[in-house]
Amino acid sequence: MWTFLKNARRLARSHAELQAQASERATELRKLTQRLLNVQDEERRKLARDLHDSTGQTLTALKISIAFLQERVKQDPESAAAAAAIEVLTDQAIQEIRTMSYLLHPPLLDEVGLPCAAEWYVEGFAKRSGIEVSMDLARENARLPDTVEIALFRVLQECLTNIHRHSGASRASVSLQRQGGNIVLEVRDSGQGIAPERLERLRGASADTGVGLAGMRERLLDLHGKLEMESNGNGTTMKATVPLSPASISPGRRTQSDMVFSPGFSN
Repeated sequence: MWTFLKNARRLARSHAELQAQASERATELRKLTQRLLNVQDEERRKLARDLHDSTGQTLTALKISIAFLQERVKQDPESAAAAAAIEVLTDQAIQEIRTMSYLLHPPLLDEVGLPCAAEWYVEGFAKRSGIEVSMDLARENARLPDTVEIALFRVLQECLTNIHRHSGASRASVSLQRQGGNIVLEVRDSGQGIAPERLERLRGASADTGVGLAGMRERLLDLHGKLEMESNGNGTTMKATVPLSPASISPGRRTQSDMVFSPGFSN
């Protein structure tokens, strides 16, 4: 009997140690994931800046050279037509570079905040995808913390990408509202929905959740927020909730962006 109790205590201690180690590993993995997400955001910001400042400026110089060339060949119809065709391709490349840089990290997010950046992105998404998207975006003078704005913008991007790829929806809606002490982003589609058994797996922490969904959860978890998912035959709703403290809200702040963009971009 004494041997049995001794073994039982030893097993209990081993079980407790394993649980502690598992919890420690989970915490380390979560911290690593957060660092990777932060690095990803900074790399997107840097790439957007480099595309604009380097490639964009090179293309602008090319356009100036084309204008000079057009002056030299305007008496030669064949050469003038070739120069005009090159100008069209250059304009297209400039627009594509500008749009790509804005999609990587929209300067509106730094300059005027999440509602304006969300509106710009949703309008562009609707044009590119053909999905009709209605918006209800709360507009206040107070700015949200940078970390909250970036996290919710990335969640919005991922939700709309999933709608385009998987839902088969022709309509969607985006809502961004202050609810009590929380900021709530809700993205809803009118698609085919998710099968109940798959929905349960997606709500869990299995490998089935995919990188995008796991990334959304980690972003929100780092802000003590949560991601909720509901789905039926009428579509799917993703709801991201982040708690806010009064001290975290900056009235009318304007963050100095580390990127300088010319106006007149296309989303």
